[in-house]
Amino acid sequence: MKNEELKLVSEWDKIFPQSEKVEHSKVTFHNRYGITLAADLYVPKGAQGRMPAIAVAGPFGAVKEQASGFYAQSMAERGFLTIAFDPSFTGESGGFPRNMASPDINTEDFQAAVDFLSTCDMVDPERIGIIGVCGWGGMALNAASLDTRIKATVTSTMYNMSRVNANGYYDADDNEQARHAARAAMNAQRTADYQSGEYASAGALPDEYPEGAPQFLIDYIDYYRRPRGFHPRSQGDGKGWNVTGCMSFVNQPICNYTNEIRSAVLMIHGEKAHSLYFSRDEFKKMTTNSAYTANKELMIIPGAVHTDLYDGGDKGYIPWEKLERFFREYLGV
Repeated sequence: MKNEELKLVSEWDKIFPQSEKVEHSKVTFHNRYGITLAADLYVPKGAQGRMPAIAVAGPFGAVKEQASGFYAQSMAERGFLTIAFDPSFTGESGGFPRNMASPDINTEDFQAAVDFLSTCDMVDPERIGIIGVCGWGGMALNAASLDTRIKATVTSTMYNMSRVNANGYYDADDNEQARHAARAAMNAQRTADYQSGEYASAGALPDEYPEGAPQFLIDYIDYYRRPRGFHPRSQGDGKGWNVTGCMSFVNQPICNYTNEIRSAVLMIHGEKAHSLYFSRDEFKKMTTNSAYTANKELMIIPGAVHTDLYDGGDKGYIPWEKLERFFREYLGV
């Protein structure tokens, strides 16, 4: 299968500075559905032989020029070959219509990244790990429960996108009436979209804080809509997800059989993050009735909110030394 020829930006356009310790280039690869994905490849300067490798994605709605690229370059500085990729239908990657998400296809995107790394001449295929940030933390766990080639997984400030779409935040809408209303609204939108010939956009985050906004929304605005984290291709080129873009998550759970993951998993979350309950609950599920708990760990970062683990926040909250030790141990460095 041939990769689609994508239009890729050649100059450095990340929200973080380019490292002098790392060689950077762009690569493409395709997933099992024939969608071509764009990725940034980071290789430690002077590296020789086949290296351990890590694929990174997330947050949900972000692009590789933001948090995933920051994680990838930072881990390359620590001796790992890494890629940060744009998921299907987003960023510089292929897939049409744009700004759609799928629990199946997005899990496949991680597995496609493993396909690419497994066949890369610079990579030892027996030493591949993944990092998923925010909504891609849930996708990473989903991929780790399915793909035995993944030897180590890190989730950072994870969401379970199926749970939040089906149940609302804090499971406040976990009832038949609420789900029926959501399904009815999305299916009415499907009809309207088909009639108009265009998929309606839900809109990106606002530039200013809405009155009475919860703190986590303020935190998101402070990252995505401010110089700290803004990128023009993020949040669907500023349009947000399509209104029906996440519809399939309502009826398609992820993170099944996580208690059967034999490989190592490190889950990292901020103590003050609104989303902490996702990691607590998934860790409990992963380690209940499991024979493989010795290599599983949940690390709570004191004082950190959700978005602090995108870029470290103002206090360097990302535990880089812990990530390096974890991957060195379980990728056999």
